[in-house]
Amino acid sequence: MIEAHELTRRYGPATAVDGISFAVGEREIVGILGPNGAGKTTTLRMITGFLPPNEGRVTVAGYDLLEEPRKARRELGYLPENVALYPEMRVEEYLGYRARLQGMGRGAARTAIGEAMERCLIDDVRRQTIGTLSKGYRQRVGLAQAILHGPRVLVLDEPTVGLDPKQIIAIRELILELGRERALLLSTHILPEVELICDRVLIIDRGRIVGEGSPEDLRSRLQGHALLEVELKGTPPAAVERLAAVDGVAAVRPHPIRPEKLVVEGVPGADPREGIFRAAVDNGWVLLGLEQERASLEDVFIRLTTGETSSGSGGGDGFESWGEPGEDGDEDLDEPLRDAPEPAAAADEEVPS
Repeated sequence: MIEAHELTRRYGPATAVDGISFAVGEREIVGILGPNGAGKTTTLRMITGFLPPNEGRVTVAGYDLLEEPRKARRELGYLPENVALYPEMRVEEYLGYRARLQGMGRGAARTAIGEAMERCLIDDVRRQTIGTLSKGYRQRVGLAQAILHGPRVLVLDEPTVGLDPKQIIAIRELILELGRERALLLSTHILPEVELICDRVLIIDRGRIVGEGSPEDLRSRLQGHALLEVELKGTPPAAVERLAAVDGVAAVRPHPIRPEKLVVEGVPGADPREGIFRAAVDNGWVLLGLEQERASLEDVFIRLTTGETSSGSGGGDGFESWGEPGEDGDEDLDEPLRDAPEPAAAADEEVPS
């Protein structure tokens, strides 16, 4: 539903996005991760037609965004990080205005507005002035205008930014529901959100894609080998030597923080857990714990964008074949392109979120 081919965007001598290519399929939720200034917002702006690429092309639902922009945009819903709303308009009035911009007839617009407000949980504030709404409600109004015309593709830039935990859960559930019906591309800084929502992840650094795959696939590529935490009652003196002799074990060392535990590193591709269990039985040891460490998405993100891991776990060089990030691109290249701040809210009372 979304296809990006060699997208490049430059600002003078600096390259913000450097030859990015990816695709998002129907009923697939894809997340874009990256540090500030990596090119995420610039990429989304090119995908939605708000910013032309210097090189490359984008197709949305089969329509080339440069050759058939009207047809492509009819299939596209966009929620920018800073939603451009009119604070003096009422919610229902604003959505009616957006429906007219989409060329919808009065009857179709009335039905679509009702459905969008119901799905985004804003029906109770339909006659409220937008300027009096809380951040959570304004974000839902922005999402309602994005889905109003029934697009087959949704692009969301930081959809939960600035929301409290309760609001984040509500928006997250709505995103999951919307992703069952259409292609959905979202940018976020919240790593747990990516693991809960996204089928696939793109990690961007310095304008290039440095990692791509499902969260589980990315973690397994970083891990490369089994890393186990073993806790034996009393930590027998001979445990290190005897566990090191178990088939599939590469090394055994004390845990850096928990002295009652041992860290057992497996040979790549091996799973020594059964051998460790049998060694404990044969030696009469009481096995209190045997836990396999897993690389987190945070480890993956930090490794790909800084060359390090957040906790030192995982090891391995499973990402080297993906190439190093590009040298071009300056910090905060996205910033000049961000939407202007919303006008100040009206002085009416605020609707609770």
